[in-house]
Amino acid sequence: MTTPTCSLLSLATAVPPFVVEQSEAKARAREAFGGKKALFDRLSGVFDNAGIARRHIVAPQDWYMTAHGWHDRNALYLEAAEQLFVDAATSAIEKAGLKPHEIDGVVTVSTTGIATPSLDARCADRVGFHPGIRRVPVFGLGCAGGVNGLSIASRLALADPGSVWLFVTVETCSISIQLNSDDPAAVVATALFGDGAAAAVVTSGLHSLAHITGSAEKQWPDTLRIMGWDVDDTGLSVVFDRAIPPFVEEELAEAVDAMCTELGTTRASIGRFCCHPGGVKVIDAIESALKLNQGELNLEREVLNDFGNMSAPTVMFVLDRLLKSGLPDKVMMTAFGPGFTCAGLMLEAA
Repeated sequence: MTTPTCSLLSLATAVPPFVVEQSEAKARAREAFGGKKALFDRLSGVFDNAGIARRHIVAPQDWYMTAHGWHDRNALYLEAAEQLFVDAATSAIEKAGLKPHEIDGVVTVSTTGIATPSLDARCADRVGFHPGIRRVPVFGLGCAGGVNGLSIASRLALADPGSVWLFVTVETCSISIQLNSDDPAAVVATALFGDGAAAAVVTSGLHSLAHITGSAEKQWPDTLRIMGWDVDDTGLSVVFDRAIPPFVEEELAEAVDAMCTELGTTRASIGRFCCHPGGVKVIDAIESALKLNQGELNLEREVLNDFGNMSAPTVMFVLDRLLKSGLPDKVMMTAFGPGFTCAGLMLEAA
């Protein structure tokens, strides 16, 4: 469905203070997998081939080396996610040239912990929101949340002309790492996951970094086990199907073409895609599916190298770099998430 133009006023990113180099993560993960070293050694090449140099995480490395249950994991989620929310939101509001009390509503996307009251309520006083702010917390979008959340915020801004909306996405993926698991997906998650946050301010006004001109989504039937979380006694356990890259390569072009048709445009008119870099094989699959030149998604690879897969915020980190390097006339943001779904959003240079 095509929407009227919404304006992106600002974009900000935030990361937690602890950094782990990939070589160090590999060594410590092998140590922590204990009696499952055979499984780890069979899959350890993922650390070397992930295209990741370092990641930011919400706790010192020693925290991950010991067992934790739901309570401890979620307590860390709340502490870390609240600080990341405040950091990203405050920066985005400041970059938009606004004061916190001028924000009319906030969309918060997070899928790596449980917060009730929601993060926006917990952080309201620290950020400085006015008491009448409208809050829309969203759970369950996973890696697609960066695109879907920005779409939701833009639609809400357009539904109330003149209103200003803040979008914040916070994910602490590293908390879900299960180093005592015998699931191969747990090893992959240990090699990929990082933590971070991003925020953006949107309005129906015209002065902006970019114009958001529409959004769409494609969900495939019978794909619930491709990506997501399982809930265990010890916390959230990642669901990663090895079929993700080939699925993307086979299905993405048709999905993008359908979304473009819905949005009244064509794939050929898009100057650049801005994609969630879930992993190097996924990036390769996107380039192959959309017949992009090898290396055309260079910013995606840079973000993956510097931050790993932070789930929903990651595509916003890519957009941040794209804005700084000069936004092409027409850009399509895409991200895959649980469902299995592909979220799309159209941007045009201001």
